[in-house]
Amino acid sequence: MTQARFDLDGRVALVTGAARGLGRAIALALAEAGADVALGLRDASADGGLADEVRALGRRALPVQLDVTRLDEVEAGVARCVEELGSLDLLVNNAGIAPGDIPAEDVSLADFERTVDVNLKGTFFVSQAAFEPMRRRGFGRIVNVSSQAGIVALPGESVYCLTKAGVSHLTRCLAVEWGRHGILVNAVAPTFVRTPGTAAALADDAFRADVEERIAAVHRIGEPDEVAGAVVFLCSPAASLISGETLVIDGGWTVR
Repeated sequence: MTQARFDLDGRVALVTGAARGLGRAIALALAEAGADVALGLRDASADGGLADEVRALGRRALPVQLDVTRLDEVEAGVARCVEELGSLDLLVNNAGIAPGDIPAEDVSLADFERTVDVNLKGTFFVSQAAFEPMRRRGFGRIVNVSSQAGIVALPGESVYCLTKAGVSHLTRCLAVEWGRHGILVNAVAPTFVRTPGTAAALADDAFRADVEERIAAVHRIGEPDEVAGAVVFLCSPAASLISGETLVIDGGWTVR
């Protein structure tokens, strides 16, 4: 059978930070492609109707309590996914935060540690928890959500930028270590995408105009589905020879 397929029939996915924005779009896109989806949430009782939307697509949905900064919740959430959905084939490390526009000289220890804990440490330890069930099956696909901020310098975002650069390099390291177990590890690096997390910044007309100018090829803000489609591709049979890569989804910002 040809490998040039994009369906995920029979697969089980876990998406962290699934409640809104990119995470929500990714969870729905994976379900549309055929996967059952565990929804990693900081509050499993507040999925905003996402589980019902996944089920309406004919797939199983499992909200799980999973704050990526709490290793007990990480381990329990992965274990529950495997127990109740039968496996864990696909992991999307989407959970992430940005401390806001803070000059490097004004970054507090609390801001630094919180950003590293969520964006980098969380990505590492959720991946580590997913390793064993993937190793047992001899199959796994991990997609980390990095950012164009891991490639270019954004003023006032030094800590966010360093964590996203770290995510991209972690992606390479895990790909090299885990490939022999049938586990492929890749990342996506989006530009500014229209989500609840970017709404306040993009509401500033001057800021939005500058961003649209820097997105040098398409000159517009991205939409969540435009990132979700790339995640589906990297999880699909069509991407079976891709590992260790960061797919930049930036409308041309970084090639200018």
